[in-house]
Amino acid sequence: MTITTDSVVLFDYTLTDDDHEIIDSSKDGGPLAYLHGNGQIVKGLEKAMEGRKSGDSFKISVSPEEGYGLTDPEKIAVVSADQIEGGDELEEGMQLEASSDQGEQIVVVTKIEGNKVTLDGNHPLAGMNLHFDITIREVRTATAEELAHGHVHGPGGHHH
Repeated sequence: MTITTDSVVLFDYTLTDDDHEIIDSSKDGGPLAYLHGNGQIVKGLEKAMEGRKSGDSFKISVSPEEGYGLTDPEKIAVVSADQIEGGDELEEGMQLEASSDQGEQIVVVTKIEGNKVTLDGNHPLAGMNLHFDITIREVRTATAEELAHGHVHGPGGHHH
């Protein structure tokens, strides 16, 4: 069976950056499952999956535009540490939950200089080229329940 819209796909992956450093891999957690054509994986990878079948292996590089987007300077803010709950315990690299007009979002503390804290609301992989090494393990038709819920159930997917 080939991958088309609403196929359930289970795949192994290793994701590296431009320096060949591993960012993420399914090696320890087993294959990742997603519902094809539903925007559950980055656009560039989803396009590359279309029409492939179980057992296929391939490598693909995805640009930021087709991945997690370009870095948006408007999502970076410098605030005073005393505006942040627990501001005296902050460390660079920490993730915080922030409220904004768009609702709750995760921001990362990227720099601390004295009382000034730089917070970045961009996805940690924004602005990066993503290099995927993919092996497709299984392709199957989604069940009616999976289609109704909009995600995969069972191994590699959601559990209710």
